[in-house]
Amino acid sequence: SLYCIIFCAFPSADIISTVEFNSTGELLATGDKGGRVVVFQREQESKNQPHRRGEYNVYSTFQSHEPEFDYLKSLEIEEKINKIRWLPQQNAAYFLLSTNDKTVKLWKISERDKRPEGYNLKDEEGRIRDPTTITSLRVPVLRPMDLMVEATPRRIFSNAHTYHINSISVNSDHETYMSTDDLRINLWNLEITNRSFNIVDIKPANMEELTEVITAAEFHPNQCNTFVYSSSKGSIRLCDMRTSALCDNHSKLFEEPEDPSNRSFFSEIISSISDVKFSHSGRYLMTRDYLTVKVWDINMESKPLETYQVHDYLRSKLCSLYENDCIFDKFECVWNGTDSVLMTGSYNNFFRMFDRNTKRDVTLEASRENSKPRAILKPRKVCVGGKRRKDEISVDSLDFSKKILHTAWHPNENIIAVAATNNLYIFQDKVN
Repeated sequence: SLYCIIFCAFPSADIISTVEFNSTGELLATGDKGGRVVVFQREQESKNQPHRRGEYNVYSTFQSHEPEFDYLKSLEIEEKINKIRWLPQQNAAYFLLSTNDKTVKLWKISERDKRPEGYNLKDEEGRIRDPTTITSLRVPVLRPMDLMVEATPRRIFSNAHTYHINSISVNSDHETYMSTDDLRINLWNLEITNRSFNIVDIKPANMEELTEVITAAEFHPNQCNTFVYSSSKGSIRLCDMRTSALCDNHSKLFEEPEDPSNRSFFSEIISSISDVKFSHSGRYLMTRDYLTVKVWDINMESKPLETYQVHDYLRSKLCSLYENDCIFDKFECVWNGTDSVLMTGSYNNFFRMFDRNTKRDVTLEASRENSKPRAILKPRKVCVGGKRRKDEISVDSLDFSKKILHTAWHPNENIIAVAATNNLYIFQDKVN
């Protein structure tokens, strides 16, 4: 059973576009449509308020990207943050990568609680002193000051993508990362901003022959030479960078043949994969298409190991979802820390959890009514037809403008972050 530990409402223009915990779960970053990054830090446990452990408070807010204009192509580049990825912590500072459609930035977030005083060549206001008036030599000292959290851009990786960047992934070697757009994947060194290596290129010589695009890509959690990318045709390709410099020829192809009896006008659209994630162990892959979440064993390409229906009741509504463009929504999916539970979003501010061991699933709702502190979330049910029970909601009264596309799971604990348009909810497992 989950209860809400934090509810944070962003300004209505700032729709949350990504959420990501760092490797310890102490920090949670959100990116929004306005190009801002907000970092939350977990409260430390205090003896007099033990239940406060787990609450997250705003730690730092900064403008990561600004709107730009490409004069050569007459295109506006919006500031919306598409993805945030944390780098493993090496020292007291934190580092994260954030990207919009074209540019990836490496940010350093650090704390300052001391300031230098007693300069020789500057006065206390910072003005340069006349050298002729200096008669003695002072030793500068560090004085305590109020804690300041600073965010500074350390690297800017630009001009490498013709198409829109949809994902970034940090390699387990902690030296490189990849950025992925619709047709290409580039490999970067975190220290080098003016050069990247193209490792996948699916652009046909004639763009009229284009049949699929790359939708997401991710590095293996502990094999630095292995990565996967998913496509709009419902296939997942596993590549090994040791085989060749350009990984256009995959090592493995994961694809489920379509059941001819289910073929319809929408088949190709709903089979497009919106997200792909390696399990923490690296043994499994999770993919999300429009109606299902699938778990694949990387040693078995022929068919998925498990298939979970996210909102099968929408199968009869595909026509109206196509007309209002909802059928093109890109839902993300996440593993829990032990790879035993999957989570993904749906409509009406619903999100779904699937337990791989017990095969039980639950639908929960992130809403302001449920966000009262310590109020336990009640499972929700959708009624497809016939008689509706008191606590059920009819499929016809679902609100398709309220959707949960972005979710994150704490790496070690049952704490989840759920982004519902411009509201962020953090839920925690009920501990007695």
